[in-house]
Amino acid sequence: MDITLLGTGCPAVHTERYGAGQLIRHSGVDGDTEILIDCGSGVTQRLVGTGSSGAKLDAILLTHLHSDHVIDIYQVIVSAWHQGRTTPQRIYGPTGTRKFVEGLMAVWKEELDLRIAHEKRPSTAALELDITEIKAGERLQFGEVTVDIVAVDHQPIDPAFGFVFAAPKDAGKDKGRAATKIALSGDTTYCPALIKAAKGVDLLVHEVFVHREMHVVEGVRSAETIAAVAGYHTLSDEVGKVASEAGVGCLLLTHIVPPNSNRDDLLAEVQKSFDGPVLVGEDLMRVDPVSKSVSYGAARLSYA
Repeated sequence: MDITLLGTGCPAVHTERYGAGQLIRHSGVDGDTEILIDCGSGVTQRLVGTGSSGAKLDAILLTHLHSDHVIDIYQVIVSAWHQGRTTPQRIYGPTGTRKFVEGLMAVWKEELDLRIAHEKRPSTAALELDITEIKAGERLQFGEVTVDIVAVDHQPIDPAFGFVFAAPKDAGKDKGRAATKIALSGDTTYCPALIKAAKGVDLLVHEVFVHREMHVVEGVRSAETIAAVAGYHTLSDEVGKVASEAGVGCLLLTHIVPPNSNRDDLLAEVQKSFDGPVLVGEDLMRVDPVSKSVSYGAARLSYA
């Protein structure tokens, strides 16, 4: 099982860091499993960039319904239809997901009906959505991959979730033995519940707010704005403590706010409170916690 960061950015538009999205992939004895987490701006293109597509997804999981995590969901659905998907898209998210997605489809219904009638594609099954609203404490199963749902603290957004993914290191082996685990924070402040759920995982993928690089800009954001945004994210001088307290094997940073934060300074700051491997994420970076390797462009690195 590995994870690819499709978008490492935030609501701020950036040409290097696209909107929030991650892809979990696992090769099991009964075939491959692909799970998309969140649908931020540009996720559709990033999926193709990593060799996947909406047509291949086993599930879409939504951590919460903030716009920067769901803005591309319609594009993923329609693109999957164009890509030849022959089964309904399965979408899992917090309370309100059904209303949101069905409302989105209703907005586009007239245009979509015209497109369906004119293009005469072999199937419209990809447009038939299977939506499940999930709760903290539940466990989902996709092939050999289990997903534990964790309530995180992103107030006033409630509920908001993190996820813990687990899969056998060896395809087809007992899922309770030698499992690889990847925890994903979603958007959250310092969260004891997430730390508890992420205890000992091989890889923690965590958001970060670099507060020293967020400045007041007249007419754009005030000191009050900055304090409000910081109030529901994990600060860059806290995220290393989260990884240390959870005792994780590696910390991978994503959802980097602001997206143009200095990478060297961020790395140095986090390393002060976590002595394990720290990776400052980039779009299309793929991390395999089994082999402890990183793929980014043509580069292949080991953090063992």
